[in-house]
Amino acid sequence: MSHREPAVGDQRTFFGHPRGLAVLFGTEMWERFSFYGLQAILVLFLMASLADNGLGLAETTAVPITTLYTGLVYLTALPGGWLADRVLGPRRAVLIGGVIIMCGHISMALPLEGPATVFLGLFLVITGSGLLKPNISVMVGRLYDGEGEARRDAGFSVFYMGINLGAFLGILVTPYLAGDDRWHLGFGAAAVGMAIGLLWYIRGWPRLKGTGVGPSRPLDDDERRRAVRIVVWSLVAAAVAITVWALTGTLTLDTVPTILTAVVIAAAVGYFVYIFGAAGDISDTEMAGLRAYVGLFIAAVVFFMLFLQMGSVLTTFAEESVDLSLFGLDVPAGTVQNFNSVYIIIFSPIFGYLWLKAGDRFDASKKFALGVGLVGVAYLLLGWLQGRADDGVLVALGWMALVYLLMTFGELALSPVGLSVTVQLAPSHLKGQMMGVWFLAPAVGTPLGGQVYAFAVPRIGEVGFFYVLAGTAIVCALVLAAFSPRLGRLIAAQ
Repeated sequence: MSHREPAVGDQRTFFGHPRGLAVLFGTEMWERFSFYGLQAILVLFLMASLADNGLGLAETTAVPITTLYTGLVYLTALPGGWLADRVLGPRRAVLIGGVIIMCGHISMALPLEGPATVFLGLFLVITGSGLLKPNISVMVGRLYDGEGEARRDAGFSVFYMGINLGAFLGILVTPYLAGDDRWHLGFGAAAVGMAIGLLWYIRGWPRLKGTGVGPSRPLDDDERRRAVRIVVWSLVAAAVAITVWALTGTLTLDTVPTILTAVVIAAAVGYFVYIFGAAGDISDTEMAGLRAYVGLFIAAVVFFMLFLQMGSVLTTFAEESVDLSLFGLDVPAGTVQNFNSVYIIIFSPIFGYLWLKAGDRFDASKKFALGVGLVGVAYLLLGWLQGRADDGVLVALGWMALVYLLMTFGELALSPVGLSVTVQLAPSHLKGQMMGVWFLAPAVGTPLGGQVYAFAVPRIGEVGFFYVLAGTAIVCALVLAAFSPRLGRLIAAQ
């Protein structure tokens, strides 16, 4: 791209940070606008009747599809990171990913009958997100090469403001545009958001200077040939499997999420087997740390199994059971998710201060236990509210504000320490690969929650579903709390 490079003496900054941060801030903000905007309306569109311009799917079909979509966005971060490291480089990966995401939203925005363009669009958004999401964060970190860790952390804090601002705006705007069955207008808004992000990224290309140019570990000729063979044979195997599956007559919108969720779980187990195999000759202390991490990972899966139902189960609950009037205005059901965005902005610095004051007295295992326990309590509350709704009492919006407050507190207790404890417990030669493991927790937990919903609701109802997940989370939190002294010692020993 032929853009003029800034003058050598140009020392302008972005809130005291490199000007490249402004480029990545704006790109991520608009990508998050498109992602969360789609998430706010997707499950409702899938459930809306054909007469209302939706796909007319049953709730027990729409929820697993929505949760699988969210989970696959996290799963594709692993191959997306590998492609950037070995083939594309982060800068090109972000650009290509953004273009693919935009094309996905455009495909969904086409006002055509039938599900083909919708599912093509979801596939493209998943694929593009795997390229963009992990690599734009890598580029933020590389802006601070040669500088202190504190300055890098401060840069990421500014960057995360962009994430939260984009999420807030997407959840606020898109459901209003999609109201009165104008679903494709909502999808179009997500496409426009990603287009703005791409234009911002391309326009700011010179400000990134040398950041993210080229792969960090390019494939040599043998590795390239081996990678091509693996990809080709994998595609052939997938095509054969799908063909055989279709010929059996069992390839349906109900079975696809179930099978793919099983594939995601198998991929996570396989990755852990690979990690333990690659650990090789490590100390007993490092192996104990890896085993401790497995327990924390399972707790994270349970957490995300509940927490990331915001775009599916909690949105349908808001649509069907909540009084959505606020100060005389009707609030779209998808917009209720914005309680989380607002709480994150308000309480993130407060929790940061609390963890700083608590120091080592409140270690990662205790934070995990607190996070899982709080989301479990939120689901207990949801079970009680669902029971009232089943009796014909509309749930006041204030109750949803409380549910999201509990869930956000849980998020602030668990999510920020996830990557930190992953790096801390990883053997020294596996720290890079272990970073990808953290993304497997939401990749597994989110679609797993959708499968539990599809299985449980026809048998025990929504109330039973909420209580089952609440009980699972609370038991998990109690087990973590019981073992936290031992886990704390293992973490401290690394």
